[in-house]
Formats: sequence, structure tokens, C-alpha cells
Amino acid sequence: MLKDVFAARTDGAAYARLARAHGYVDGYMRAAMDAGLLSKDELLRIVAEERCVAYGPATAEVSGETVAA
Repeated sequence: MLKDVFAARTDGAAYARLARAHGYVDGYMRAAMDAGLLSKDELLRIVAEERCVAYGPATAEVSGETVAA
């Protein structure tokens, strides 16, 4: 599903389609965390890997401590 969201964004999909797709992905990730199937760190790793596949490697690494909330 995450791959589909990145592809839709790259293809210039309509906002409504992107919003719905993001909602599905967010709901799935929340359910996986609530059920104890995946941790937050595991989900972040998965998202980072899929972003790398969709958009190429990151230009810099950012740790959680340096990101403003």
C-alpha cells in the first residue's frame, strides 16, 4: 500500500485519492502497532526503505533527537 501511495504522488494523483490512500496506510500502521505486530522503529524503517525505492536515497541521515516536534 505504501508503494502505491508513493507511486500515486509521483504520478500526480488527485488530492482525494492521495488522502484516501494515506488514510488506509495510516490505519494499517496503527493497527499493526496496536496489535504488537510492529514497533514504531520497525515501521519507520519500512517507510524509509520504501521511500528510498520510490525516490532514491536520502541526501542526509537525521536522528530522532535532531528533528523538531
